[in-house]
This record gives sequence, structure tokens and C-alpha cells, in this order.
Amino acid sequence: MKTIDIIVPCYNEGENIDMFFYETQGVISSITGYSFRYIFIDDGSCDDTLEKIKGLDNHVKIKYISFSRNFGKEAAMYAGLRASRGDYAVIIDADLQHPPGLMAEMIETIEETGCDSCAARRVSRKGEPRLRSLFARAFYRIMNRYSDIEILDGAVDFRMMNRKMVRAIVSMPENQRFSKGIFAWVGFDTRWIEFENVKRISGESKWSVWSLTKYAIDGFIDFAASPLKFVGVFGSVTAIGSVLYLVIEILKTLIMGKDIPGYASTICLILFFGGLITTVLSVMGEYIGRMYMETKGRPIYIEKESNIDED
Repeated sequence: MKTIDIIVPCYNEGENIDMFFYETQGVISSITGYSFRYIFIDDGSCDDTLEKIKGLDNHVKIKYISFSRNFGKEAAMYAGLRASRGDYAVIIDADLQHPPGLMAEMIETIEETGCDSCAARRVSRKGEPRLRSLFARAFYRIMNRYSDIEILDGAVDFRMMNRKMVRAIVSMPENQRFSKGIFAWVGFDTRWIEFENVKRISGESKWSVWSLTKYAIDGFIDFAASPLKFVGVFGSVTAIGSVLYLVIEILKTLIMGKDIPGYASTICLILFFGGLITTVLSVMGEYIGRMYMETKGRPIYIEKESNIDED
């Protein structure tokens, strides 16, 4: 009998744990030939998420890892994959925005096609704030154009993977993670299942505009060297333009005589080049800062409590 680990990252999801478990149990109880195990990751929740997890039906395999603080969903997903031992691992959110019913279709797709992964993709953003939708679409367009990987618009973290792909992902212990990019970078044959956007059953999204912006920047920098290339090209073009401007001014002086110095043009040039230098240093500093954080060798997460090693 094949085994499947259901990895559930949780951050302040106490209101949703029971409903999620009820819905998911209804799905997996109708799937025969597979043994399921839950791995809940409590990402430093401030509510009763951990207590809710401990109180779930003990007739099924319920495992959990509780972090010492909030390390983020990326760390939670990595912890779950690292603790996984099943033939397959599926990552799913606890707020039911990832329909548990799709797991049956994922299993069927993997078994019929022999693919390594089956992932979910939203085909609509109905119910999502308009600004967030525009931001997300712009991110995918920029990411796919300027990075070395391709991420489908609407791709979510909800996916089922075989053991080979899980091992490949866990073998990348980088501290600043962007899982959507990592899933694409490791390769493997992935099939997609489309679904309509689903609202949270309760509570509010933990993703603010600022956190989404930071997440997008992290993903772009982690998988693209384009900003550095752009800065280099822009700097070269600016330098060439400055030389041409100097030649023109020399010729102009030789032909027409000395011109009256311009205060406004001088200030504009100073501000322009000052801003350019600051931008270049900022972009380079961002990459150097990430290198510095990675060289520290800090753990991706710290466990406070877990029952993974218990029989």
C-alpha cells in the first residue's frame, strides 16, 4: 500500500483546523489503496492552532511540528517536506482555499501518467482584491520574462509530489526560499489541474500588500540576475552618453566660443548621477546582503515541539 503525507502549514488557523480536517477526511476516506498521514506545521501561531491540532481524531496518523516563532510559510513547507517519508507528499493550506477534493484527481493523474508532480493552478481570481490581482499578474509576466524559470500564472503551492522530487527540493537548504521557483527549478514532469478561486472559510489572509511585495521581490532576486545585468547595461549606456555629451560640448566651445555655465543643467546632472549611483549600489547591496545571510548558515526554522519521532 502506498503512503501519502499531507503537509499542512498553519499560522493562526485555529478557527479552520477542525473544518479542514473534517473536509479532508471526507475526501481521503473514499480513496482506497493508500495510507495517509497528516503533518501539521504550526508556524509560531499566537492562537490555539497547536491545541486544535493536538485535539484531532487520534484514530488517524496526526504528526506535527511547532516552531519557536513565526518563520514563514516557506520554512513551514520545507519542514513538512523534510519530515515526510511517504511515497507521495502533498502540500495544502488549512484555510480550504486549496480544495481537498482535488487530491483524488492528483492521485489519479500521477498514477495514470507516471508524472512526478501534479499541481493546482487557479484559473480565476474571483473574490480577490483587484489591486492584488493586477499585482500578481504583473509579477508572473516579469518573472517569466527575466528569470531562468517559468511559473504559470495562477500556480499555487497546492501540489502532490513523488519521493524523487521531494528529495530534490529538500536537498536545497537555502535560507531565503521561494518554493514556486524551486518547484520549477528542480524540473521533473509536472501536470496541472485547474480550479476556480475559493474564499477562506474564516479569518483573514495573512498576506498583506507589503508581505506580498516583499515575497515577489524575494522570488525575483532569488531566481534572476537580470537586475544586475540591467544596472550594468544602464551604467554603460550612461557612460557612453556622457562621453558623447562631452565631445559635443568641446566641439561647440571650439566653434561657437565659451558658453555661459548653466546652474539648472548642473544640478540636474548631479541629481541624475547621484540617483543612478544610489540605485546601482542598492541593487548590488540587495544581492550581497542575501549572500551574507546565506553564509551565516542559520537554520531555516527552529523546532519548539514535535511528535514526528514518536511511534
